[in-house]
Amino acid sequence: MAEKNQCEVKLLQDPHAAVEGADAVYTDVCVSMGMEHESTKRAPIFRPFQVNEALMQKAASHAVFMHCLPARRGEEVTDAVIDSPQSIVFDQAENRLHAQKALLLLLLGGLANTASFRQTVNGGQ
Repeated sequence: MAEKNQCEVKLLQDPHAAVEGADAVYTDVCVSMGMEHESTKRAPIFRPFQVNEALMQKAASHAVFMHCLPARRGEEVTDAVIDSPQSIVFDQAENRLHAQKALLLLLLGGLANTASFRQTVNGGQ
């Protein structure tokens, strides 16, 4: 797919090299929900990958910071980055909300079912 679109996919281990000139920097929690018992073991492994001001300075000056939320401040991202003007995490969360509402509507049968649902809720009006 990358070749077809004249793009290149690189897998890098060095976070500073990975964000060099990047337009967007995206991170996630280092410990997923339900795996909290691994946090002590994972913390030192993921510490070098924390998105902080120094890392963001390697990205393009117009770069945005993204996170799927909820974020663990001070772990995968610093307060200064997530609260910065470069952060679009709340816009990202709002967009995800609308996409999830659309998916829920589809799973409930689409717009065709909303009219009968409204009639039921409004007492047949």
